[in-house]
Amino acid sequence: MSSSRPEHRGPPELFYNEDEAKKYTNNSRIIEVQSQMSERAVELLALPEDRPAFILDVGCGSGLSGETITDQGHYWVGLDISRPMLGAALEREVEGDLFLADMGQGVFFKPGTFDGVISVSALQWLCNADKKSHNPARRLYHFFSTLYSSMARGARAVFQFYPENPAQMELITTQAMRAGFTGGVVIDFPNSSRAKKFFLCLFAGVAAKLPKGLGTEASDARRIDSAMFTDDRRKGKQRNRHRVPMKSRQWIMEKKERRRRQGRGEVRADSKYTGRKRRPAF
Repeated sequence: MSSSRPEHRGPPELFYNEDEAKKYTNNSRIIEVQSQMSERAVELLALPEDRPAFILDVGCGSGLSGETITDQGHYWVGLDISRPMLGAALEREVEGDLFLADMGQGVFFKPGTFDGVISVSALQWLCNADKKSHNPARRLYHFFSTLYSSMARGARAVFQFYPENPAQMELITTQAMRAGFTGGVVIDFPNSSRAKKFFLCLFAGVAAKLPKGLGTEASDARRIDSAMFTDDRRKGKQRNRHRVPMKSRQWIMEKKERRRRQGRGEVRADSKYTGRKRRPAF
């Protein structure tokens, strides 16, 4: 039902309040799903393997997708319209720089800044008119046209989104093509109601072959899609199980080393006290 869709409950800056921000920080299921979609989005960017890339994360929220970018050795900048979500990202000490911004008002970076763009569960919000001044088609076009300018030629933008209906999908793709992009929609596991995911894959300046969706090669797609999705989730849990615990000594050492490589200001020297828990003050 359309009433169950978050974008019909109010504008994103109000919907993603303190309570929602806490969910994205503490709910293991949300973290798992967001991480899987982020990994798939980065995979579809087809980034070069010989150097780190600079990526824009549109609708970065609490920084879960940015954490995936960092784990893969890339640098990133995040935009989001929700102060509480950005606050959650700051509390989690994510590596990317964060900006409070409405993507419908356009992207404000210099031409050719980014090697790639990802977005998870944000694009469909632009299809709503939350204010009298909002025109979805104009806001989409303004967003895509300024985004196109900010990307290096040949770079890709990948948006995981939830189209409400075919008309909405056509609205989004039409405005993207008007802005100069080529590409199309990649659908993973198209015959599985639970696992189906939509990715708008756009190319800036250079046309390329659209990637194939996962689970589209098999003849018995429904059965295999379900099995592959279950396996994906199991692998995701295994990956999370081996992640370095946040605030641990190893986590702090790795974070400091990344900051040194990036040249991000003064980093305190390592010592035997690094990462040691302090006793509470009385």
